[in-house]
Amino acid sequence: MKFKRIVILILALCMAIFALSACGPKEKPSSQSPEKDEQTSEKPNEKGEETEMVDRIYLTIETHKITVKLEDNTATKALVALLKEGDITYTAHDYGNFEKVGSLGHTLPHSDVQTTTVAGDVILYSGDQIVLFYGSNSWSYTRLGKMQCSASEIEEILTESDAVSVTISLQ
Repeated sequence: MKFKRIVILILALCMAIFALSACGPKEKPSSQSPEKDEQTSEKPNEKGEETEMVDRIYLTIETHKITVKLEDNTATKALVALLKEGDITYTAHDYGNFEKVGSLGHTLPHSDVQTTTVAGDVILYSGDQIVLFYGSNSWSYTRLGKMQCSASEIEEILTESDAVSVTISLQ
């Protein structure tokens, strides 16, 4: 009887070790990735088909066209999918003397995290508001991307008037 208990205990211990070994650390992917010079690259999807990956979009604020380098998240992928159907134009209004905010007219998936913004940040708020920062704020947002121009240029463009017309496009 004692022998059976020892054998069962050893088998249980072996099974536990085997099960826990599957939960061990996995090889981490390299954090160093080369910068892309082009807007798109080809990557296979789940079906092995080549799909176009977009890493930047464009904001036209009144007459100023600004490149936005995108984050890699579900919100930006959903935004790019919408933009493939056509440009999105909305009106952004000043809020708090540090941002312009406007309704996207669509709801995107969001994964808000506490974020401290800086001038040039393009943020998704509440899943359907696009916020363009020319100052700083700390709140729970989903980061979409970063405008590729200087903070002073961004402030000058976004403070020309209380309300500005914004067009988001792929070109």
